[in-house]
Amino acid sequence: MSSPKHLANRAYATLLPLGKTLSSACHTQWVWDMELRHLRYFVAIAEEGNLTQAAERRLHTAQPSLSRQLRDLETELGVKLLLRGPRGVQLTAAGRAFLDPARAALLQVEAAAAAAQRAARSERAILVFGFLAGYEMIWLPDVMRVLREDLASVEVVIRSQSSPELAEGLLCGKIDVAFLRPDKGEPVLAYRTLTNEPLIAAIPRSHPLAASDSVHPQDLMSGPLITVARETAPYLRAAVESYAARSGMVLNVSHEAENLTTAISLIASTGIPCLLPLSAVNLFPPSVVARPLKGPVPTVALAVGYNTTNASEVLHRFLDRIDDLVKDVTRRTAASVEAAEDRPIVAA
Repeated sequence: MSSPKHLANRAYATLLPLGKTLSSACHTQWVWDMELRHLRYFVAIAEEGNLTQAAERRLHTAQPSLSRQLRDLETELGVKLLLRGPRGVQLTAAGRAFLDPARAALLQVEAAAAAAQRAARSERAILVFGFLAGYEMIWLPDVMRVLREDLASVEVVIRSQSSPELAEGLLCGKIDVAFLRPDKGEPVLAYRTLTNEPLIAAIPRSHPLAASDSVHPQDLMSGPLITVARETAPYLRAAVESYAARSGMVLNVSHEAENLTTAISLIASTGIPCLLPLSAVNLFPPSVVARPLKGPVPTVALAVGYNTTNASEVLHRFLDRIDDLVKDVTRRTAASVEAAEDRPIVAA
């Protein structure tokens, strides 16, 4: 079966005129005779800001070939899309106007392919779950319990990704239900909040702050701190930065982690603390302890997200059990917090 990526190499694009939506595009006569790979190449270059990096990191092709494909696209459109300079490439006004419709066209192809694949397997009940990386260890046991009780015949596929990647998977139809940070930017995506998690100080047990029952934000952020990466965890990173600003502190970032499990590993290996959501205590090794923050505590939301255009009966039967999941995980997290706070502090 062809993948969306392969389709993008062979098919031809119907590019939306500026100001048109995907739904209104079916009424337009503006059809360009260009291959979708031209759009994919252009989007990669625009997002990387550099031809060489786009060729090597994203497209796995030679730079001269990529430059030639870009020139072909600009010739087809009759406009200049990018300006090349010593520091990379910059979008022209035409390029900026072209970028979002080009992304939409690629997403539409992926969504069409995913819909066809879902239809082909409709006789089998399949549910594709996406988890914010690290959260599958927290939520998956209870998800599987619900499935065993009510949907025993369902085939389950698990994906672990960043929140932006999960949202894109929901949009494209590659994921049925995702545990992620809610983002109201896409009207076809719906969210059901599971919990608003307070942030806690995740501290190596050998750190001086581990001897305290609770931690002042100024004490925690006066030294180096591990944080999550803005690219993969934008909502958590924004919450941490906002908390630092409200506390009158400037973050001294020593390491950036892509996800919870990497952050916890860095805490244990470097001896540097971190601000993490409460549920992360479920993943703490004995060498890491949790301490509550003094004063007003920031929170980050965790939600179940799904695409409202997804008519899967299995999906909606699962969503009916969300309240049971929340109760079970909340109870288990509370027990883990108590254990993480009560661990004895032993000198390293």
